[in-house]
Amino acid sequence: MPDDPSQPAPPRKPLPPAAQRALAEAEARRAAAAQAKPQPAAKEFQGPKGPEPTRYGDWENKGIASDF
Repeated sequence: MPDDPSQPAPPRKPLPPAAQRALAEAEARRAAAAQAKPQPAAKEFQGPKGPEPTRYGDWENKGIASDF
């Protein structure tokens, strides 16, 4: 049975240098993203008042609501 936890996993072959560099770069990006403070979202200019209309499935244009 191949998924038997009592059997040891077969050894993996070593990664090539390019793959090791890619993994190191990805880890560095993840660490930098974890330390970076998230940017606040920009305020919408002349957007609809109230809750986001696309979230609720309707849109109001010149006082006329339309469902899409």
